[in-house]
Amino acid sequence: MTDRGSIIKIGENDYELILTTRATKEIAKRYGGLENLGDRLMKSENFEMALDEIIWLITLLANQSVMIYNLKNPNSKKPLLCEDEVELLTSPFDLAEYKNAIMDSMHKGTKRNIESESDSKNTKVG
Repeated sequence: MTDRGSIIKIGENDYELILTTRATKEIAKRYGGLENLGDRLMKSENFEMALDEIIWLITLLANQSVMIYNLKNPNSKKPLLCEDEVELLTSPFDLAEYKNAIMDSMHKGTKRNIESESDSKNTKVG
């Protein structure tokens, strides 16, 4: 596991939700960009549609850590998680709890380390 994401438990397995460039591209295809994701989830026409969107997002983000593992370990690949598994191995309460993990992984995936200009300048007063 890395500091790039947040850990959730689905069934008996831990998954790290990671926002990668690949996941960002998939989100952009589906929602038009990360900035539209929150609006889309909140404005889903009904409860079933909202659950479908959350399940899709959890599956997408959880599979990023599986794909990274598989890339680094080609001789011991793990199977990808599918939406049916997420539906069967979670409860609506779990999905609500995962919201914080989703938001945390999105934040970690989009944060930028910015060095202050004043920290890098040597100014002499005098």
